[in-house]
Amino acid sequence: MSQLPADASAVVIGGGVAGCSVAYHLARLGWTDVILVERHDLTEGTTWHSAGFVGQLRSTVTQTRMIMYSAGLYPELRELTGLDPGWHGVGGLRLATTPERMEELLRQAGAAETYGLDLELLDPRGTLDRLPLLEVGDVLGSLWLPGDGWLDPARLGHALAEGARKLGVRIFTGVEVTGIDVHEGRVTAVRLRGEDSGDDEHVVRTETVVNAAGAAAGVVGRMAGADIPIVPIKHQYVVTPPAGVPADTPTVRDPDNIVYFREEDGGILVGGYIRSPQVWDTGRPLAEARTLFTPDMPKFRESWDSAVRRVPSLKSVGDGDDPAAFRKVVHGPEAFTPDGEFLLGETAVAGLWVAAGFCVHGLAAAGGVGKVMAEWIAEGAPEYDVFGMDVRRFGSHARSARWARARALDSYSKYYDIVYPGEERTAARPLRRSPAWVRHEALGASFGEKAGWERVNWYASTSRAGEVRPRGWAGRVWSPAIREECLATRDAAGLFDQTSFAKLEISGSVADLERFAGNALDRPVGAEAYTVVYTQLLNERGGIEADVTVTRLAEDRFRLVTGTAFGVHDTALLRRHGLAVADVTSAYACYCLWGPRAYEILASLTDDDLTFGYLRAAEISVGHVPVLAQRVTFVGEFGWELYCPSEYGLTLWDSLMEAGLPHGMRPAGYRALDSLRLEKGYRVWGLDVTPETSPLEAGLGFAVRPERRAALPRPRTVLRCLVLDDERDVCLGGEPVRLDGRPVSRVTSGGYGHRVGRSIAYAYLPPALSPDLEPGGRLEIGVNGRQVGATITREPLYDPEGARVRAEPWAAAGR
Repeated sequence: MSQLPADASAVVIGGGVAGCSVAYHLARLGWTDVILVERHDLTEGTTWHSAGFVGQLRSTVTQTRMIMYSAGLYPELRELTGLDPGWHGVGGLRLATTPERMEELLRQAGAAETYGLDLELLDPRGTLDRLPLLEVGDVLGSLWLPGDGWLDPARLGHALAEGARKLGVRIFTGVEVTGIDVHEGRVTAVRLRGEDSGDDEHVVRTETVVNAAGAAAGVVGRMAGADIPIVPIKHQYVVTPPAGVPADTPTVRDPDNIVYFREEDGGILVGGYIRSPQVWDTGRPLAEARTLFTPDMPKFRESWDSAVRRVPSLKSVGDGDDPAAFRKVVHGPEAFTPDGEFLLGETAVAGLWVAAGFCVHGLAAAGGVGKVMAEWIAEGAPEYDVFGMDVRRFGSHARSARWARARALDSYSKYYDIVYPGEERTAARPLRRSPAWVRHEALGASFGEKAGWERVNWYASTSRAGEVRPRGWAGRVWSPAIREECLATRDAAGLFDQTSFAKLEISGSVADLERFAGNALDRPVGAEAYTVVYTQLLNERGGIEADVTVTRLAEDRFRLVTGTAFGVHDTALLRRHGLAVADVTSAYACYCLWGPRAYEILASLTDDDLTFGYLRAAEISVGHVPVLAQRVTFVGEFGWELYCPSEYGLTLWDSLMEAGLPHGMRPAGYRALDSLRLEKGYRVWGLDVTPETSPLEAGLGFAVRPERRAALPRPRTVLRCLVLDDERDVCLGGEPVRLDGRPVSRVTSGGYGHRVGRSIAYAYLPPALSPDLEPGGRLEIGVNGRQVGATITREPLYDPEGARVRAEPWAAAGR
């Protein structure tokens, strides 16, 4: 304790692989005045008992890149420290025993091709050749990933720690964090106590704290007033006695049978994800070093039985009921999150960062976690798009421990299940509901969930005329109602409930807001109408941090509307730039009335002037309800977004339905919204645009003011619209795009356009690689295990002149 400094540029809490990796990477970026504190010895929290699997292929490109980076880090650590990080590059097999899992392997193989991963798709014979001890009678195929392997978790942790020390980081073990001081919403100091210091505390002044406390990260977060939805869950594996298993035996995942295994000391380590997981309910997780629970062999029975079927030689160990039959049984705590993904980034408390929630697979990505966290802290943004792991993806609803537990248990129990795009989970629902939710339910709506909000995917279908059901996975979560809702919006009107979209009230100077916005926001404040501006919020590299509309309500007051899941993220972004922000999402209902008859419908409900133009807004009354009406569209049709205080929301919905139904209007859901926006080429943040893409690359240069556009980097790729030859082959995102048989890109988003009758996909393509990559050029897309021809097409496909969006229907009505 006497050696602890009074000040530090950063304090990292937690001596597992996460904390050691963050400290190491901060030091590599020049932050040498860093200390790391651990209440026990290094790696003795949740790191030491990890099974250590490193599987590079993940569901997103960012996760895969992080693990690929990690795999490349180990030789560097060995050279720097002289310590062996315990890497066993034995390769890995991922098995498929059902047609559905085989489909998943084909999709994963296509995605891996675009990531640059080396892999091979094997038949049962090839699988057996790779690992002769397997029983492959029920195996349909497997993926062989030669870059996979496993790590000794403690060795990796100590190698990272030694690397950090050699770069100047000071590491203190046997030191407990007793408090985190916060002043005006920002971290100012960390309070520490040593094992032998009694009640005496040592205060380290700092403005940067990294909470890498694993299963205890929630407790540490609460010390600073931050809610971090970490749920400690019990996870179990066993190791058999030595049986001459070769050290070069590949790792194996058999997800259909919820089991994984690898070699260890001549025996086999067997683990699995049980269907009835148990939360570790304790107020003081990891208070003791190397925490383990009593073996629970009945809960492990399904995984063990699956392992014995897959590796018949395991029968000699027994039926799995006796812990003494194993060399060891490891039943320990793992830090899970509500959606099974990491928690990274800055919390609502400025300067308090988190790198936790590794959900069993974190050891593989530990190097990548350290890299992105250090870049985020030191440079303001990581190289990769990490929103899917950003702690700010969760809103205030994640404060509920019961909600977090229910979601985390559901996530764990289905960890190895196939996750079909569009598939909805039901745990801890419903939670957040629009004022019109009761009407949606009465209309037979099929609901989805996002950020805790219940949102209509589609309503009950009334006809199957003209039905085009997509092949493969795209047809699994689908309804003919989507087409009906799209065509009703085209021919009459659609009424969409977008109450869940995040709404932020901003106070501050227009100059402060415009400083990191692409478009010009300094527009006149009209007496009768406001200006609405579509813009992106950009990082220092010109990448798109947010895709929003901004309405200027007064000289120093703005309303920003962003996606449902992005409110917390965008609020933090704005506050970091010195703006005062209030999240008013729940204060206002929002219904969108779009279509050629929208004017007639709304005019029948108001005496106010509706002739204000596109990208303008006005305060009107709709029936008896006060409304802010904005001429904005996300479907490419004339109409408005209608905002009212939530207490009027049900009345407004009823009024619009009563007025609209006689005109052919239909209520419509988010699947129709996605189809309609694809036809117009409207981008979605997190898919088509990310912090790694610039407005020029995304085709959004029109939304950037000239002087800012001139400062943007030259595009390396350009987002292109692709139309598939076969309308029944529909992309879901991530599919490989090939030119002359070689991968050149992957699909960012795709779907079926019902107004144009085409299957549509978007992908970033090199701007000058080949004439084939210009409009009219031909490519192939890997869909459902087949190569489907596609044509690069000028966009938008629907109403390319924008005549319908900018229409003046009141002129036709003689007003």
